[in-house]
Amino acid sequence: MKVTIALDSELYRAVKVEAARTDRSVRQIVDEALEAWLDGAEQHEDRESADAALAEYGRDGGVAVETFFGTLAAETKATYGPPES
Repeated sequence: MKVTIALDSELYRAVKVEAARTDRSVRQIVDEALEAWLDGAEQHEDRESADAALAEYGRDGGVAVETFFGTLAAETKATYGPPES
């Protein structure tokens, strides 16, 4: 897709120099910069989501997964009896 953007002349000059120095096009430089920015934004969002889940876990008195599955197994065994051989 074609897009027109207005850049500060010094920024554009720096992008052109980087493109020439690395034998890439301005388009490639801009594509890479946008992809890096989007990846960073997604990683930041993932960190915030993980932090929120961890805070909820602590707030709600969460238990370790081993404890949860141990309790679940004990409840299942108490309800349905031991597995038949």
